[in-house]
Amino acid sequence: MPSFIFTYHGGDLPATPAEGEAHKAEWQAWAAGLGAALTNPGTPVGATRVLTADGVSNDPSPHPMLGFSIIEAADLDAALKLLEDCPHLRYGGTLEVAEMMPMPA
Repeated sequence: MPSFIFTYHGGDLPATPAEGEAHKAEWQAWAAGLGAALTNPGTPVGATRVLTADGVSNDPSPHPMLGFSIIEAADLDAALKLLEDCPHLRYGGTLEVAEMMPMPA
């Protein structure tokens, strides 16, 4: 079955530790609901930088990545369906989704 990586972008951060715990619990419940489709729950990331052929930009990325996860789905439409109720979207964030292409041996 194809794998899809999705990256988290933007969104509102919790204002208090209690809100942070509520967001975390909501995300964990959503992730548990994906079951075996969620093959890698992912990792949050720190500050991002943009590297080009001209070097490293000092300007922030217009869409900095906050983290990533990996799911399995029959196709891109099925992957998008699995992600449509991700809590990150309710907090003003976006998800960028792409199929992970198999590498030849």
